[in-house]
Amino acid sequence: MQWRISIPPLTRGLLLLLFIFSVTYQVLRHGYNVDRTLGSWLILICTLSPQWALFTPWVYLTATYSEQNVVTIFIAGATILYGGKYLERAWGILEFGKFILLATLVPNFVASLIYVFLFAISRNDDLALVVIQGSVALQGAFLVAFKQLVPEHTVTILKGAVKVRVKHFPSVFLAANTLSGIILGTDTALVLAWVGFMTSWTYLRFYKLQPDLSTASTGNNRFRGDASETFAFAYFWPDAVQPPVAAIADGIYNALVALRVCTPFSAEDVEVGNEQATARGEGGLPTLLNQGGARHGKNKQEEADRRRAIALKALDQRLNAAGANNKQQLSASQLSPSSGPVEAITPPTKADSENQT
Repeated sequence: MQWRISIPPLTRGLLLLLFIFSVTYQVLRHGYNVDRTLGSWLILICTLSPQWALFTPWVYLTATYSEQNVVTIFIAGATILYGGKYLERAWGILEFGKFILLATLVPNFVASLIYVFLFAISRNDDLALVVIQGSVALQGAFLVAFKQLVPEHTVTILKGAVKVRVKHFPSVFLAANTLSGIILGTDTALVLAWVGFMTSWTYLRFYKLQPDLSTASTGNNRFRGDASETFAFAYFWPDAVQPPVAAIADGIYNALVALRVCTPFSAEDVEVGNEQATARGEGGLPTLLNQGGARHGKNKQEEADRRRAIALKALDQRLNAAGANNKQQLSASQLSPSSGPVEAITPPTKADSENQT
């Protein structure tokens, strides 16, 4: 009884939706033998098909909670249970509800547009009738949120045999779904994983209202987005590929700023974002897997130390880049010609000396 009470209300509702729509889909898929045509229409109530989605718009929501088999139901349930408990307690029910709606509706809608576009190009009917369902986009969105809140938290699996930091989960998740989509043909999962990841990161990076954790004041100070350097797009990937990813991401970001789609971050915004990231590590948040006691206190201190080390590394890189730019500008100014033509100096002749005397 206590286990059920400990689940926050919205997370409990999401688990109920998962159970209702997944069971309904399985019953209609495997047990409806009276009228196959009617059964197909009833299945469209639970899942999303680009060709029929305009006639059943609610499927943009329900498709996320309609899983295909027992394994995916178990994975989705664990994701919603642990992820939902954590995020709902960290953000509150209202902000968590906004996040769930975005992570559910936007990926399903964008995925359906992608398949409609591919159908318009190829005229392949299978692309228009593809079934889009499952919580893959929600899983990717949760991992991005964990990367923001507890990037240096270490998850221990198999009694300590495997230890993985939370900040590595999004890239591993995307790589696994990309390889699965290419090799096994699970292309809908590939699309949902990437769109869910991008939707969550865009919302948390530029739009979500964040509480001010770096001040001791009791006021309701809030600011929009997360400009911290450790939450930049390039920091989701291994160190070896961060420079080219950063160059591409910066180019796209600058283009969006020029088109006034995005508002550029100021130096003050970046500094405040770094302070918030450090405050989250030092202040602590609800744990992911209910670790407690002295060990939890030690983990919080380790996470805070790692956050500070990463922030100092990012600051050092910025200072080195700024120093290199200043040095280049100084060298260019020293090598540039002075204003006006330079006259050649010739020694005085004998006639000039006589005229002067």
